[in-house]
Amino acid sequence: MAQQPLEMILVRQLASYLAVPIWVTDQVGNLVYYNEPAEVLLGMSFEDAGPINAERIPDMFRATALDGTPLAAEELTLSVALSTRAPAHGSLRFSGLDGVSRAVEVTAIPITGQGERFLGAMVTFWEIGD
Repeated sequence: MAQQPLEMILVRQLASYLAVPIWVTDQVGNLVYYNEPAEVLLGMSFEDAGPINAERIPDMFRATALDGTPLAAEELTLSVALSTRAPAHGSLRFSGLDGVSRAVEVTAIPITGQGERFLGAMVTFWEIGD
């Protein structure tokens, strides 16, 4: 894996200290890190899953609207934040790597580095009742 920009290293470090689930992607949506609280919802430790290519993510987590309606990749909160480079928020259902379906609220925040370099997004998500 190539050396990450300093800002991404710092975001990963921050995420490792937070008690809320955090998922970090690069500018094209490749998953580069998720913290320990996210492991509970995603169904696998990051150490076991490792970085995940953006093209594999939809098949791995099978996100839908809360009512089960399929969501196109561009409708996902993360995709909106990456394409617009603006914060995005939404609700969805996904299956974790443990096979458990979970309803979550999701907020994605773009990460911009020095010199206005777009680096990716930080996503926080939390389980909600059905």
